Amino acid sequence: MAMGGGKRIRYGIIIGVVILVAGALGARVLVGPGVPVVLAERRPLVQKIVANGRVNVPVRVQLGTQAGGVLARLAVDQGDSVVAGQLLAELVSEEAAAGVARAAARLQQVRELDLRAAQEDLRQAEVALRQAERQLQRMSELAVDGGISEQELEVAQDERDLALSRRDGAAANVRGNSAGGANERLAVAELAAAQARLEQTRITSPVDGVVLKRLAQPGDMIAAGSGVLDVAPAGPTWLVVQPEEKNLAFLRVGQQALASADAYPDSVFAARITRVAPSVDPARGTVEVELVVDRPPVFLRPDMTVSIAVEVARSESALTLPGEVVRDADGTPWVLVVRGGRAERQDIGLGLRGEGTVEIVSGLQAGDAVVPVEAVRIKAGARVRAATGDQ
Repeated sequence: MAMGGGKRIRYGIIIGVVILVAGALGARVLVGPGVPVVLAERRPLVQKIVANGRVNVPVRVQLGTQAGGVLARLAVDQGDSVVAGQLLAELVSEEAAAGVARAAARLQQVRELDLRAAQEDLRQAEVALRQAERQLQRMSELAVDGGISEQELEVAQDERDLALSRRDGAAANVRGNSAGGANERLAVAELAAAQARLEQTRITSPVDGVVLKRLAQPGDMIAAGSGVLDVAPAGPTWLVVQPEEKNLAFLRVGQQALASADAYPDSVFAARITRVAPSVDPARGTVEVELVVDRPPVFLRPDMTVSIAVEVARSESALTLPGEVVRDADGTPWVLVVRGGRAERQDIGLGLRGEGTVEIVSGLQAGDAVVPVEAVRIKAGARVRAATGDQ
């Protein structure tokens, strides 16, 4: 009898345990599994447009020589700053330099030696003319008295005329070799032509700017007119970036941006939007935006890769969720929200989009519990319970 009573007690305990377990399981089925949730909350939110691009060079000047020849030297390297008139490169120019020396010597000869010789010739011609005129005067007086023949008088006249012609020729030669005279002008022109030929072997910068690229090296044979250097004229520093076209509605001329060069990511500088392209690149789905850098940092170089961030909107008290909990964000956005012990699909309206955070403008209230996307086993209508971090 005692043993029978013991068995009944054990059976009773087992049945009780089974009933308790079954009750717990039933309760869990009724309330659903616990799932992690994210709460919609109000907080400040800033929307920025981030895009990549480059330092733009709107004008590039390719410099070369008018004459062909062997490149003797390059006086600048890529990245060097230059000023207008600075000598940048030159060809082998011994022959052209010798031509300048010859022309300069010829001009000196005209101004000094030839002029002096012409002046001496003129002095002698004037003396001879005076003598011939005196001789003609005497012969004329003698002819009146019949002291000489008509033929002798004609000879005196011819000598006077010849002396006059020589004097006039000598005077013209003096004028030609004097400053501003024909001979001097011709020598000056020859010197200018020789100097121009020499200058054609040299490259000087037409503007203040920066050397972008060396297109040749010393020793290269350079054809007339071919490029030797690329130079960017000095002026405003421009950035060109290509944000996605979905951001077009937020971009305005005059908006401020913060930029950084990929080579110097810790150095941030200010930029300002000056142009938003009126059309979209259909192949890339981007829109071109130009910005000016009013105070460019010293390290900024043409064609450097840059990143920019433009603040386009701000809210001090936006209802927010992490962006990853929103489903179909580019279509009709919705979330799974826990209400009344069930997961419900809730269409929502999106506003500002921050870094990893979006603004909810309709469909939710502060404190609503949203099921994250990674909880893929939870379907709309399923019983669930919002689980906090310690459950």
